[in-house]
Amino acid sequence: MEVKRRTADSLVVKLSSVSEKTRNEALCELRLISKHDAESRSLIAGAGAIPYLAETLYSSSHEAQENAAATLLNISISSKDSLMSTRGLLDAFSHILRNHSSTCPAAVQSSAAALYSLLIVDSYRHSIGAKRDIVYALIDIIRSPSSPPRSIKDALRALFGVSLYPLNRSTMIHLGAAGPLFGLILKDGRVGIVEDATAVVAQIAGCEESVEAFRNISGISVLVDLLDMSTGSSMRIKENAVSALLNLATCGEGRVMEDFRLMDLGVVDGILNVAEHGTDKGKSKATALLNLIDTKTISSCSGGSSGSDLRDSPRRFNYLLHQSS
Repeated sequence: MEVKRRTADSLVVKLSSVSEKTRNEALCELRLISKHDAESRSLIAGAGAIPYLAETLYSSSHEAQENAAATLLNISISSKDSLMSTRGLLDAFSHILRNHSSTCPAAVQSSAAALYSLLIVDSYRHSIGAKRDIVYALIDIIRSPSSPPRSIKDALRALFGVSLYPLNRSTMIHLGAAGPLFGLILKDGRVGIVEDATAVVAQIAGCEESVEAFRNISGISVLVDLLDMSTGSSMRIKENAVSALLNLATCGEGRVMEDFRLMDLGVVDGILNVAEHGTDKGKSKATALLNLIDTKTISSCSGGSSGSDLRDSPRRFNYLLHQSS
């Protein structure tokens, strides 16, 4: 351990060198050590590396930015307090993210991933979410058609972490998150991205401002379509759609029920599918959503057809009858 400590101290000293070559060599070594040796991460942080690494994110060298961001990501795995207590670190991440179109993509991805790592801690979510420039930059990454898929996925995960703190959700809505998120859902077919986008949507749906924002971009209709069995959405997407609709109904009170009245029976089949075959969490939320949609509401959503239409689908009718008993 002592050898590792001396190595960390020596490399941090080199980070302050006037020689760019020496600094870059130290950055490369710190990145490798912090990646492969978990014990060294806290030693590197304790040696005072974080302020130098944060400052390097402002460098004009893309290679230096990449190595510094990757090292910070590695340190975040086990030394989160050291990162969050470093003055100016969030501003440095913000700089990288705001300049995502002109800086090193790998540095952008590592910075977003480091933020997600920090956002795992409940107490950090408010502080990071309060940095509106960071939140806006993450939204801009998922909005930009030139963003690499990896950057979009890392930005989505960071946004998900931000959205876990309830008071951050209205901030995300005000900063325009809804449009880019639904844009990904509608237009992006890349593996995992739609799943991650719907996960964020499900979280931000949990605030009053989301109802109007979603309606303005036909977001509720998109969520309903995702539940239709004919769309072929994955179970994870369906569970996220159920969660979003449930959150909308809870936060929007009666304002969302009219939208539910327009749902056709195919959507109810989708909710039932989640209630029967989803994860335990998904089943619970699907059941709660079904409880909000009574038999009369479902009967009216097929254009005034009678309640006997439900009996044409015994599985659906019996399930709802059981839920209401």
